Amino acid sequence: MSKGSLGAKLDKIPWWLVAIVLLGGWMVFSAISSADYRVIFTAVSRGMGVTISVSLIAYAASIVLGLGLGLMRSSNCRVAREMSTFYIELVRGLPMLVILYYIAFVGAPALAQALNSLLAPLINAGIIQKIEGRNFDFATRAVLALTLGYAAFIAEIFRAGIESVDRGQVEAAEALGMSHGQVMRRIVLPQAIRNVLPALGNEFVAIIKDSSLVSALGVQDITQLGKVYSASTFKFFETYNAVAFFYLCLTVTLSLLVRQLEKRLKRGVK
Repeated sequence: MSKGSLGAKLDKIPWWLVAIVLLGGWMVFSAISSADYRVIFTAVSRGMGVTISVSLIAYAASIVLGLGLGLMRSSNCRVAREMSTFYIELVRGLPMLVILYYIAFVGAPALAQALNSLLAPLINAGIIQKIEGRNFDFATRAVLALTLGYAAFIAEIFRAGIESVDRGQVEAAEALGMSHGQVMRRIVLPQAIRNVLPALGNEFVAIIKDSSLVSALGVQDITQLGKVYSASTFKFFETYNAVAFFYLCLTVTLSLLVRQLEKRLKRGVK
């Protein structure tokens, strides 16, 4: 094998991925060989299900809400555009932790009051009980906060995807007699969604990382369990190594899938 071909193969190796794999291998070896790490991994891993479920539910809901906001932002109706723009700019200007606290301690009680007002006849008749703020557990409040926060960012992704579709296609479809709804459903959205799939994948990676913020509400996710364990044992180094390992397993795997998706879409365009 010539030096040139060997150098070309070495250039293709993603050294960042090799370094992460080696780091992960070291963590797995530590978990196998160390009794302390085995206990920590067992304790922290119980929060994996909560982290994944919160992320998946919030992501799915934010996709739906974000698509609606993106369509409103691209609408010909000025009222819809102004309303969606107001929401998007307002929410994107707030830190996610502030949104989380606001929904948890302000939004949830306000929602309970609003539902009680709407259902007052049924409540007064004794058919249903009055809704209290405590009826919404903190996991539900966290999912709602992540949904409302990420919907604003996803709405902008959808808007960019819609605007990336050639205007000539829209005009040609309208010339054939299609309504605005038909044009969006049959011409624009299929192409727009294809264009924004990699960006939507990146948002899923981001929402998994930001799901760690739910630990501020005491939700038993990976971060919260790590915080509780380290506080009781003072093994901060080992515990947060384990926490970082779990998050890296999730995010790196998803990042690699997004990269593969981008490559396939590029080949499809060619």
